[in-house]
Amino acid sequence: MNKRKIISIIGKIILIEVLLMVPALLVSILYGDGDTWAFLCTMIPAGIGGFICTRVKQADKRMSSRDGYFIVAAAWIIISLIGALPLYLGGGFPSYWNALFEIVSGFTTTGASVLAEPAFLGHGILFWRSFTHWIGGMGVLVFVLMVIPMENDNSMHLVRAEVPGPTAGKLVPRMRTTSMILYGIYTALTVILILILCICGMNVFDSFCIAFGTAGTGGFATSSAGIAGYHSPVIEVVLSVFMLIFGVNFNAYHLILLKKFKDAFNMEEIKVYLAIVFVAVTAITINTMQSISSLGESIRNALFQVSSIMTTTGFATVDFELWPEFSKHTLVLLMIIGACAGSTGGGMKVSRVIILVKSFVAEIRQIINPKEIVTVRLNDKPVDKG
Repeated sequence: MNKRKIISIIGKIILIEVLLMVPALLVSILYGDGDTWAFLCTMIPAGIGGFICTRVKQADKRMSSRDGYFIVAAAWIIISLIGALPLYLGGGFPSYWNALFEIVSGFTTTGASVLAEPAFLGHGILFWRSFTHWIGGMGVLVFVLMVIPMENDNSMHLVRAEVPGPTAGKLVPRMRTTSMILYGIYTALTVILILILCICGMNVFDSFCIAFGTAGTGGFATSSAGIAGYHSPVIEVVLSVFMLIFGVNFNAYHLILLKKFKDAFNMEEIKVYLAIVFVAVTAITINTMQSISSLGESIRNALFQVSSIMTTTGFATVDFELWPEFSKHTLVLLMIIGACAGSTGGGMKVSRVIILVKSFVAEIRQIINPKEIVTVRLNDKPVDKG
């Protein structure tokens, strides 16, 4: 392994994390909750350590795929260890391990929490906690590729180790440009959501935090009541739509920007994704109508929970444990399937489900007719068997 190259890149990643803490530091200063020092005590030593790592001289700048996988694994561990420090030093968590659990949940957009009431945390800590969802949603390493000049071959080693889905490809020839396009779309959608939430009556601070949780499909909220605490059907509908939007393959948005509307809407994965959502919402609406006062409320609840579960965001507005067994089993199935590849959502990915079904059908056809050559295709392109 190229150890000097690895140390240099990890140092740059640490410096980037320090820069990403700046907005949370500013929020902490603005609200004066007393957790400013927690960020400074983390950012200053981390910044110094990261800078020292970047000064390591590199005799060989080449990087193998093995180096790429190691950097991704090490980077996730290191940014989590550093990212947990403000939460612990801020006094909102009884131990460092609780803070580490929370921040790992944030960066991985898992959304699990050890907190009974997040509202007791300072505004800066709450902002950083939610911001980790936004950072982890698109992937820390994708952000790194956007801001750090790197040879194209080296960048692809990082992408193959980081990007979820059956394949890791480029939107344009240069990987750095691809990363900038992805983050540009991601940021634009997030800003639009923040503005809409503000217009719908949510306060500015909550709008940022909830938008981060929605964009990263992680689900951290600013209070234990979650989205239900806002008592706003309009906010629920807006979040339902945006959770689905962030669950779409971002390649489709790039095609739309290029005015290739036909190519974007003909993506097989997106068609299946939306079809699954429509069928699930319809089925759950019918199944829960008897226990809910109105059809509109039943549709809204079904849409919100399907959007939240399928994109693995984790927001909730109702106790779906009280729903009929069919609806609960449907949600579990959606959780396994997940969102599209190339999105911020989790799960198995719709593209993999499509490939799995097509592969199963192909195997059956070959058993029936051994001489037939069956090629599994996705978006009219053959799927690599390797």
